[in-house]
Amino acid sequence: MKRVMIIGAVGAGKSTLVKALFGDAQPARKTQALEYHDWIIDTPGEYTENPLYYRSLMATSLEAGLIMLVHDATRDRNYFPPGFAQGFPIPAIGVVTKVDDPQADVQKAARLLRESLPEGEVFFTSALTQAGIAELRSKLRETTG
Repeated sequence: MKRVMIIGAVGAGKSTLVKALFGDAQPARKTQALEYHDWIIDTPGEYTENPLYYRSLMATSLEAGLIMLVHDATRDRNYFPPGFAQGFPIPAIGVVTKVDDPQADVQKAARLLRESLPEGEVFFTSALTQAGIAELRSKLRETTG
């Protein structure tokens, strides 16, 4: 089975997204280390924000078949370096979270994410309203087989 590795900044909504994908209504908790949930690898946000952890992300990507870069629509800066997704030996997709938040700027979030993910699909989601979750789940199931 191929896994999906989720990467994003602290507070981007990675763990909440994982719970939404699995239909788990429990509140998410902060990810402290790499966590394996069935076909998903949830990474701590610190791995994205500190280049010293990039080596760990690269090594862990060898256990995955797809990278999912997660960007919070309420953030006004990109936490991924330019071309970040191209540094992995496997395909990548993007997910913009919190699209229903009153502070969200979905177009800006998509633009910022594209700086790091020049190719690959981008999904727009809300774990709160479930917007985009079914479409994303379908894509991930197709990828993980």
